[in-house]
Amino acid sequence: MEEFLLQSYDYDLPSELIAAYPANPKESARLLVYERSSGKITHSDFAHLFDFIPKDSLLVFNDTKVLKARLFGHKQSGGKIEVFIHRQRGANSFLVQIKGRVKKGDEILLDDGFCASVLEVLDQGFRVVEFFKNRQRLDSYQVYEMLEGLGHTPLPPYIKRDSKESDESDYQSVFARHYGAVAAPTASLHFSDSMMARVRSDYQSVFLTLHVGAGTFMNVESEDIRLHQIHSEILRANKQTIKEIMQARKILCIGTTAMRSVEFLARRDEESAYSGECDIFLHLGNRPVKTDYLLTNFHLPKSSLLMLVSSMVGLNECKRIYREAIKQQYRFYSYGDGMLIL
Repeated sequence: MEEFLLQSYDYDLPSELIAAYPANPKESARLLVYERSSGKITHSDFAHLFDFIPKDSLLVFNDTKVLKARLFGHKQSGGKIEVFIHRQRGANSFLVQIKGRVKKGDEILLDDGFCASVLEVLDQGFRVVEFFKNRQRLDSYQVYEMLEGLGHTPLPPYIKRDSKESDESDYQSVFARHYGAVAAPTASLHFSDSMMARVRSDYQSVFLTLHVGAGTFMNVESEDIRLHQIHSEILRANKQTIKEIMQARKILCIGTTAMRSVEFLARRDEESAYSGECDIFLHLGNRPVKTDYLLTNFHLPKSSLLMLVSSMVGLNECKRIYREAIKQQYRFYSYGDGMLIL
């Protein structure tokens, strides 16, 4: 039962190993390569990533695009307010978290004539809001335009600094296309334009869209991890992409979000296009059935993503890999180094 106990997924990480900035150039980030068949660990870097990826692999990428999801404003009384957008909820409404006390009907004043109106007050600090400019309600497209002008990059909570202009590109993959994420699919951040050119020339690849939510940073709370109700995220994949995934001989998922998507789609066992919620929780009681290889970063203790990694390599080997990464002073989390599981 050890593999289902929450405490089994805890570990101590020296704070200096939490990456505050990405490697520059991208190829200079370090890469730990783990071979499941032998348990062998190799220390390399992303400049040599393609030396390790089997040529017959289908590479699956998540092309979601990170919103500038953090807004700063104030109430009419003058109190400062921070709004963090989680996801679109209706045609014109958005689910948000708000730092500062608000009630239904309150207005939050933003710059340039924009404001947010609180429609509902929900549990756990969540609110539903609509956005306006000069009293005209904004549709979702106009909201995304507003965020590009007023919003700030939503750096993860463990990066203890304010966002900078450089984060607008650093915290976005070079192939990001579809707005909707409030957190980056971080394994994707390692790929430069030249690396993507290599992918296109040497490998078969597909793109799907999973809009990463803030729930990706939340710890699992249930002592028996199987009782955890995982967050859901919006997934979209067209028919051709799903067909290629279902027919692939070997699949390398670029990041945990791509892996969650592949495993969710594989359990549907059909090749029709999909647009809807993805709520799969991968752990040692629900192992992957379609993913052969995984490229990922190093994840938070007690997180569902650490449990996902364990579902591929086993709990004891996961612990051994993380001990080795800490010993070798790899950089952890979103802007950190990576691991390739073969």
